[in-house]
Amino acid sequence: MALHFTPAEFVRRRKSLLSLMDSRGLEALLLFKQESMYYLTGYDTFGFCFFQCLVLTTDGRFTLLTRAPDLRQAQHTSILEDIRVWTDAAGHNPADDLRQILDEHGLKGRRLGVEYDAYGLTAYNGRRLEAALEGFAALEDASDLVSRLRVVKSDAEIEYVIRAAELADDALEAAINMCAPGTFEGDILAAMQGAVFRGGGDYPGNEFIIGSGSGALLCRYFSGRRKLSNTDQITLEHAGVYRHYHAALMRTLLVGEPHPEHLKMHPACVDAMHACIEALKPGRPVGEVFDAHAKVLDKAGLKAHRMNACGYSLGATFTPTWMDFPMFYTGNTLLAEPNMVFFIHIILMNSDAGRAMTLGQTVRVTESGCERLSRMPLDLVVK
Repeated sequence: MALHFTPAEFVRRRKSLLSLMDSRGLEALLLFKQESMYYLTGYDTFGFCFFQCLVLTTDGRFTLLTRAPDLRQAQHTSILEDIRVWTDAAGHNPADDLRQILDEHGLKGRRLGVEYDAYGLTAYNGRRLEAALEGFAALEDASDLVSRLRVVKSDAEIEYVIRAAELADDALEAAINMCAPGTFEGDILAAMQGAVFRGGGDYPGNEFIIGSGSGALLCRYFSGRRKLSNTDQITLEHAGVYRHYHAALMRTLLVGEPHPEHLKMHPACVDAMHACIEALKPGRPVGEVFDAHAKVLDKAGLKAHRMNACGYSLGATFTPTWMDFPMFYTGNTLLAEPNMVFFIHIILMNSDAGRAMTLGQTVRVTESGCERLSRMPLDLVVK
């Protein structure tokens, strides 16, 4: 079996979740987030693109409803024993199979929590779920329960995060070594992803972001590769990934003579990064991290070019994104705690001048502040 945590770790996580369920008066949880299934049982699949549900009852019993291709996947990667398979057939609604399972568990007329905020539960399937359970049980949104448990990492999880950070550094070093006039972006991507795979890592929750020239001002992956010019800028945002745990980095690298706008933006990014690190302390609202970032950049006259968020939590996530709960934005009152892991990104995109500058790294909240998990310096890279 491909289990990455001890039985005791899974027992502790389930016990914590059952306590939260009790505090909400819930008699079962219908889990649709792949992250929740992985966290609670080790179940590792991309089969959540189809209807599947993990049921947890107050007696601690797990029941997985999934498709035939994921039966052996669950047996190989998880602690699950009660695995049910719904049959692909024209007009078949797997939510009806789920209702039968819930009835078998004596849950008719009970209060059930549902992970509505899940990529594994589309609006289409959500409507079918509610139709199947109408009049059967009372449903309420419990999307936050497992997410709030997952945000604080155990010591075992931190080990995987640290390894992911090492792989992220390896990938960035590979990119820096390759950046030069005439280099094909595809070769840079291949070197970066290859460094992660050679280190025993995994695919990331979303594509590596790469863009040069005018594409350096974009914060998303897009199809189409180019070669670097004699004077150029290239923005990279990527993650080292180990056992699905992510550690992200972000940099804008320069080729040739830096533009004066680059030389103005980079020191501001560094100052903003230091301000964010100083603001990220246990017991303080995470929204203060964004406020510290904005204060520095606005004072530098760069308000028009910054973003309205400056980072987010990282953990074991699946496609379509490695972004996790919570995010750094103004007014976020969630308090930071030790062993939370965050990606802090400082992003400046000056569309008027056509210049970009970014700086991002993964940090872990400690008992007194936070620590960088990357060995890579924050210096401006010019090739």
